[in-house]
Amino acid sequence: MAAVFEYQPRLYRDYSDKGRFHTFRVTVETSDLYVKALCRLDRETEKLVKECRSQIEAAIFRRPLFLTSLTPVTEDPRDGPVPLRMIRAASKAGTGPMAAVAGAVAEFVGRALLQRSPEIIIENGGDIFARVDTPLLCGLYAGHSPFSNKLGLKIEHSGLPVGICTSSGTVGPSTSFGKADAAVVISHDTVLADAVATALGNLIHGDSDLRKGVDWAMTIDGVKGALGVFRDKMAVSGEIELVPLNPQG
Repeated sequence: MAAVFEYQPRLYRDYSDKGRFHTFRVTVETSDLYVKALCRLDRETEKLVKECRSQIEAAIFRRPLFLTSLTPVTEDPRDGPVPLRMIRAASKAGTGPMAAVAGAVAEFVGRALLQRSPEIIIENGGDIFARVDTPLLCGLYAGHSPFSNKLGLKIEHSGLPVGICTSSGTVGPSTSFGKADAAVVISHDTVLADAVATALGNLIHGDSDLRKGVDWAMTIDGVKGALGVFRDKMAVSGEIELVPLNPQG
């Protein structure tokens, strides 16, 4: 169902294979995943994306409100595991379930692929599911903010999968009611991270909203770190270590 996701080119992706990872892209209709794994898993990834989309599309077919609502919706016992997790994450964040869709797809695919590759990184529209054996460095892209591509988020290895999700009112096609250049949330639950990142982005309309927005995000059970960027101002809290990118450049 083309209405479920909106495709945008991912110009920031690097498809060169470096070190132990194989890097590949999988697209299914409007879903566009960038994957790093210890082996090529293109066909397996495609199958999983289709399975995940099927669960979400079935939930939308039963009640179109699942697609359009900007506020939490009630659970339906006929929903699959993916839409149920989206509904529950959205309930915590105060958003509609589709606010968590990119993170839900990334985590569903990533957790299944861990059976074939014990280290995996999946990026889906700026939302990341990762499980790696070394510290992970994610570049911060915040549109025209002076922080954009200058700072990275260093995530220490914990042995557990982690979700790093970003929302923006100035970058990308996703709906946001705020003006944040970037709203980033970290959680071991990627679905929750996506929903809360959306909500955090909605709260930021100026630099005076940064601290209270980030503090609010940290009150959500399961959120490990939160960051907000508005132009040349930033607020950060929790388990986020910021490091310079290309410090010698």
